[in-house]
Amino acid sequence: MAIHAGVLAEAPRWLQDKLPQAQLVGKGEMRWLALRIYDARLYAPQGRLSPNQPYALQLIYRREIERDDIVSTSVDEIRRLFGPVPALAQWEDAMRRVFVDVKDGDELTGVYQPGGPARFYQQGRLLGEIADPEFGRAFFAIWLDPRTREPGLRRALLGQPA
Repeated sequence: MAIHAGVLAEAPRWLQDKLPQAQLVGKGEMRWLALRIYDARLYAPQGRLSPNQPYALQLIYRREIERDDIVSTSVDEIRRLFGPVPALAQWEDAMRRVFVDVKDGDELTGVYQPGGPARFYQQGRLLGEIADPEFGRAFFAIWLDPRTREPGLRRALLGQPA
C-alpha cells in the first residue's frame, strides 16, 4: 500500500525533533505467507528521499519477535546484499546491545544520518546508536536497496506504484 504523490503526512511529533520537516514518503506492510509481520513507514524531509539526506524507517510490529531473531535476520540480509563485510561481527554485537524484543503494537524507528550514526528508538525513546556510518547504509539497504527480498514493500515505501 503506497502513499500517493501530493498526500503529505507529517511524522510523529517526537520524530520531528530528530528529523526536522519529516513527512511520509510511503508506507507498506511486511507479510510472510499469510502472516502480517509489521507495518513500515518511511519519512524524509519534505517527503522526498535523497541518499545524501537523513531519513527514518518506522516499523510497527504486528506480532512478537525476539531480538535475536531480528538481529540474525538483519545479519543474513546484510550478508546477502553485500557479501563478506569485515565489520559484520561488530555490527551484530552492536545490534544485540541496541535492539529489543518486540510485541504486537511496538514501534521501532531507525534514523539514518549519512556519514553519522544510525539511531534507534522504541515508541520515541532512544534505545541506542551504532556509530559506524557504513552500518547505517548497509542496514537500511535491507528495505531500500533494489536487491531487497521485498520489492513490493520497497516500492510502497518509496511511494511508487505497485
